Amino acid sequence: MTLCLGCLSVLVALALSVYVLQKLCFPYFWRDLLFLQKVVRYGVKLEVFKLTSSVRTVLDRFLQQVQRIPDKPFVIYDGNVHTYRDIDRRSNRLANVFLEKANLRKGDCVALLMNNEPDFLCVWFGLAKVGCSVAFLNTNIKSKSLLHCFNSCGAKTLIVGSDLVEDLDGILNSLLSDNIQVWAMRSWTKHTEVHSLLDKLESASEKPVPAALHAATSLKTPTLYIFTSGTTGLPKAAVISHLQSLKAAAGFWAFGATEDDVIYVTLPLYHSAASLIGVGGTIELGATLVLKKKFSASQFWNDCRKHDVTIFQYIGELCRYLCNQTKTELDKVHKVRMGVGNGLHQDVWQEFQSRFGKIKMCEVYGSTEGNLCFMNHIGKIGSVGRSNFFYRLLFKYDLVKYDIVKDEPVKDQYGFCRRVDKGEMGLLLSKVSAISPFFGYAGSKELTEKKLMRNVFVKGDAYFNTGDLMAEDHEGFIFFRDRVGDTFRWKGENVATTEVTEILGLVDFIQEVNVYGVQVPGHEGRGGMASIIVRPGFIFDGKKLFEHVVRDLPGYARPLFIRLQEVMETTSTFKQQKFHLVQSGFNPSKVSDPLYVLDYKQKSYIPLTDTIYQSISAGEHKL
Repeated sequence: MTLCLGCLSVLVALALSVYVLQKLCFPYFWRDLLFLQKVVRYGVKLEVFKLTSSVRTVLDRFLQQVQRIPDKPFVIYDGNVHTYRDIDRRSNRLANVFLEKANLRKGDCVALLMNNEPDFLCVWFGLAKVGCSVAFLNTNIKSKSLLHCFNSCGAKTLIVGSDLVEDLDGILNSLLSDNIQVWAMRSWTKHTEVHSLLDKLESASEKPVPAALHAATSLKTPTLYIFTSGTTGLPKAAVISHLQSLKAAAGFWAFGATEDDVIYVTLPLYHSAASLIGVGGTIELGATLVLKKKFSASQFWNDCRKHDVTIFQYIGELCRYLCNQTKTELDKVHKVRMGVGNGLHQDVWQEFQSRFGKIKMCEVYGSTEGNLCFMNHIGKIGSVGRSNFFYRLLFKYDLVKYDIVKDEPVKDQYGFCRRVDKGEMGLLLSKVSAISPFFGYAGSKELTEKKLMRNVFVKGDAYFNTGDLMAEDHEGFIFFRDRVGDTFRWKGENVATTEVTEILGLVDFIQEVNVYGVQVPGHEGRGGMASIIVRPGFIFDGKKLFEHVVRDLPGYARPLFIRLQEVMETTSTFKQQKFHLVQSGFNPSKVSDPLYVLDYKQKSYIPLTDTIYQSISAGEHKL
């Protein structure tokens, strides 16, 4: 008896020791294991699709949901409710029109130029039912860029939204001369060469088109073309296969979303976040999507309360815009429990949760065309994702040393890349393999090859170059540091714009900030400059800012110049633009906005006059 009690005591002590050791050394073990189990389970399902050639696409999943929950609200838009059956029937009508009137055939590529509205989904699904691949066009691009998009994806048909027809006036003749047929979501058009869709829709059949038209036999088959932002050049058509679509559609589910969730999407549907994760994820769950034509900070929380939203999507500066709204007593009165997106800065993350409640923010890292994805399922503030031993077994990625000055990876004596140490910033590379293929860009083998790095660690290997400088801490959390080209070098040190941005964002009078490097005559590297929007009700305080940067930033990272702006230039997905700011520099005779310069003698940021500028250019003013 005593022996048994002794053994039991030893076992209890051992179990307790293991528990304490796990908590201290592996605090995220069980959450990592459960999350990875979901990822692996979904991955196995995709592998079965490959082996059996019985591919079930996002469209197939939608049709399953139509059979399972036909009367459940699928899309709520502008106060109107559209059920799964409603969207299915309208997309059937469109599919029949595309077959009979537009003469579209399986394998054709069709360009779609529409703003956020239910018919975007109906046209998308209608084209998919016919077996067409769809190219989502950015509604902000014009003339030359728009024509380039057609050339790169090979589309010979354009479907345009009723409110965007006039935007084609400058290029319509070019489209028609290239034998591109144009269809508008209108009952009639003033252009004789532009076909109308809505009048033909009324008499079209609601019967499904033959399933063989959209049957897929390979996960690698392209289903969409989504154009990446062309901030300094023309947009590139990223090839989106069924495999990528299915992976993205599992995002909400992996984070713990269910069919009972109501998901709010304000991002443009031509963007991969809204279409692949937002719409695809809603379909995967069988949930409800609240769709907004455009993001509105003033209407955001009212919409969430009105529709009982539980999950919302964000990107870039969207959460900052919400934090900049006037505080109200209703800030925490809502049912939102989760936000899914990317680009959330640490300072905004903290402020957002403090003000609007403990909403779980789930960061997702990954580019539209990329072959790697990180997901911060733990919710650690500031991290874009998480990795561990098991994740590395499945997805091969590496952080390699990068020379900021030469703008290239550091190589060893044999010409191979060198891995960074834990916590050290490096260029993120993802190995191209059967599990993580890279499908590249449509219409340009050169652009596709440009994103690949070969012979990275051994002869013959190939890695996707993300162009992102990242760091991984000792716990396996991944942190975004900067884009290659955004990080600059000053006084022999590397300056990461993201880190400087977060420090400046803590100043009370600063509402928004964009940090970049500018060329300074007579100096190596680039000097730091920050474009700032002053918070309403505050004024710019050069002394306070000086004290803040001197206290919290090393000398080389302190912005030398400040530019005050009323509006920050961003992309359509709320990502800050740096290109034009860098080009403008800090010359007060060329920049109309107020400019300030760091002055250690006066211990303040003082107005940058023409005299001071000339002094800096002549090397007389010490920086």
